Amino acid sequence: MSASLSSSSGRSNNFKKGMIGEDKEYLSGTLSSELGRLEQLKQKEAELAKLLAEVRLEKLSVLRDRPLKIGVMGFGRFGQFIAKSFIKYGNVVGTSRSDYSKIASEMGVEFVPLSEPENFLACDLDVIVLAVSIVSFEDTVRTWGGILKDFVDKQSFQQINAPLIVDVCSVKEHPRDIMLKYLPRECDVLCTHPMFGPDSGKDGWSGLKFVYERTRINGVVLNPDDQRDFHQLSRAEQGDSDVERFLDKSGHGHSLHEGSEGFIEGMDRMERFLSIWEEEGCDMIAMSCKQHDDYAAKSQFITHLMGRILGKQGLEATPIDTKGFQSVLRLIESTTADSFDLFYGLYKYNNNSVDTIVNLKNAMEEVVMKLKELEDEDIAKSPNWRARTTMINYISSLALDNAAQSSNDPCSTAASSEVKIMVNERRVDDNEEGEGRSVLS
Repeated sequence: MSASLSSSSGRSNNFKKGMIGEDKEYLSGTLSSELGRLEQLKQKEAELAKLLAEVRLEKLSVLRDRPLKIGVMGFGRFGQFIAKSFIKYGNVVGTSRSDYSKIASEMGVEFVPLSEPENFLACDLDVIVLAVSIVSFEDTVRTWGGILKDFVDKQSFQQINAPLIVDVCSVKEHPRDIMLKYLPRECDVLCTHPMFGPDSGKDGWSGLKFVYERTRINGVVLNPDDQRDFHQLSRAEQGDSDVERFLDKSGHGHSLHEGSEGFIEGMDRMERFLSIWEEEGCDMIAMSCKQHDDYAAKSQFITHLMGRILGKQGLEATPIDTKGFQSVLRLIESTTADSFDLFYGLYKYNNNSVDTIVNLKNAMEEVVMKLKELEDEDIAKSPNWRARTTMINYISSLALDNAAQSSNDPCSTAASSEVKIMVNERRVDDNEEGEGRSVLS
């Protein structure tokens, strides 16, 4: 019996040792496998990085082998700003009402007065960038639409392609509609919004957002809600093998090679232009003009709106500024540096801007009413607080409803004086009662 138990115990111990040995071997193998897998991934990452560098060099070579000739219409501050980068990849011709010939010459850019449209178009331009104010955009496109139509008709027998027309407006649906309405069908259309300018992009464009919609190629208006069909990265990510087809705005499928070589050339020209922004390091975002304007009203417009409102407060730096207040001053500086025409354009030509203003007004009223609720609670606790509620009641009923009144309006001036009197009265009350001052004083 004892021998039997000893034998059984020995077998059990041997079994445990075997299991432990197998576990150790399994864990060792798993660990070795994981370590090996990590090394494999790092090697693959290095190979991909090398391949990416080679592709970028090849792309640059292709760009420089067939450089674009880009016309910049509106050679003011922003036009000059983008021309400085364009000149690295091709030839640039500027045109404007004002004489910027000296500045253009220093940049290596050819300059043609806007009063000489025939000479401007005679430069055999591949692309024309409309760097004009949104306020004057429709008049400009209407005028040049006729000029371009005459040019295309005269040059058709020479088989000269009409230029690609690109806008750089801060709103997108309005310029898109205007270009499709007035530009000849022969002109391809690309809607873009570089979400930066001479100030924010002064140290380079790397990481700055560039939004675009490929709108029309070779007379075909693309489906604005299906930009992924034309975004090479998105198509690759989706693993979609049908890269030779896209949808127009009617939902009809088309082949990239349909019609004529003009279609392929139009595609190539548009990609070459977009590649300039890519090579400068922009964060490229393919998006419909409609979606852009919805986002912009909730981000760009409200930023400018708040900057303008705060700018009217006459705020200045103080010796005790917090980081938050310094951010407020920077917001004021960056938004008020732009022309009021730009701000007006963001408002007038974005259908979503009014909703943003209404929401802001409602939010302000809600905050003011919350303050009033808290002060009403204090009144219930102490009658001495009653005199202090005069101003908050006045604010909630007056300030927002009379926002449209002119500052020269006698009633508005009287109201402002009354508020000042109430503020002073409340400060006197605080000092006399020896209580902490209300946050509204």
